[in-house]
Amino acid sequence: MPVTVRLDGRPLPAYVRAYVADGRVYAPVRPLVAGLADRLWFEGDVLVVVRDGRTVRIALQAREPDALDSAYVTIGPVLRALGESVSYDPRERLLEVRTTRAQGIAPPEPYVAGPPAVPRVVFTPEPVSTPRPVWSGSPLPRRTPLPAAPPR
Repeated sequence: MPVTVRLDGRPLPAYVRAYVADGRVYAPVRPLVAGLADRLWFEGDVLVVVRDGRTVRIALQAREPDALDSAYVTIGPVLRALGESVSYDPRERLLEVRTTRAQGIAPPEPYVAGPPAVPRVVFTPEPVSTPRPVWSGSPLPRRTPLPAAPPR
């Protein structure tokens, strides 16, 4: 059965699946660990995660391009080692993660109307007159009749 993961009160997207095995909650490295890290890199098959001066080393089975998407770790000890608060409610099957610092992008400042924009003068050149006529558009129908073929 899947476990719902809430990060700072917001549930993670449905494609982030966590599960319980042997009394431990396993969750994917991305987005939980990779999303909270200041820096991360591989040293062989070990993923090194740094957050706020704390370093955690996670042994992964294989170092593949999508290793962070497919790797699952016991999430509680890893996040606690990074300084986060983690609690699990087995009846609700809910893993609650509280971060120590704000996540995400700060909301934008409210819109303040500035001075109105002054229209700029746009340079439009005058057409140059030419000795030849300029034909544009679709051709007009023929006004003179074509000569008829001579009788036989």
